[in-house]
Amino acid sequence: MSTVFTKIIDGEIPGRFIYRDETVAAFLTIEPVAYGHTLVVPVEPVDKWTDLPPELWAHLNEVAQAVGQAVIEVFGTERAGYLIAGFEVPHAHIHVFPADDMSGYDLSRAIPAGETDAEKMDAAQHDLSRAVEGKL
Repeated sequence: MSTVFTKIIDGEIPGRFIYRDETVAAFLTIEPVAYGHTLVVPVEPVDKWTDLPPELWAHLNEVAQAVGQAVIEVFGTERAGYLIAGFEVPHAHIHVFPADDMSGYDLSRAIPAGETDAEKMDAAQHDLSRAVEGKL
């Protein structure tokens, strides 16, 4: 199964990566609820998070937690939001985003693809990837 996330991971579609290893990748979403909104995904295209092997699920969450800590550090928010929706792309993924309230949990409020500020996206990628380096 090939998904848009597989194409990003394989370099067929550009992506702003925050972290990557042999089993997990983290990259900025093109439709963020806030700048810094990161998707943490298994490299292997498994549709449902409930079908992931326990070891991979644990590592996915380890990476999500490190990204969440980086989000709080870089954006100075009270919390990092964590959300699994899974209906947009049939490839398991965790949304991690800066959060000071519950508004980020409404994905319909995201900035539409193509309307984000490229400089803010590039800065988020740079700052988050540096912050995550020391956590994993």
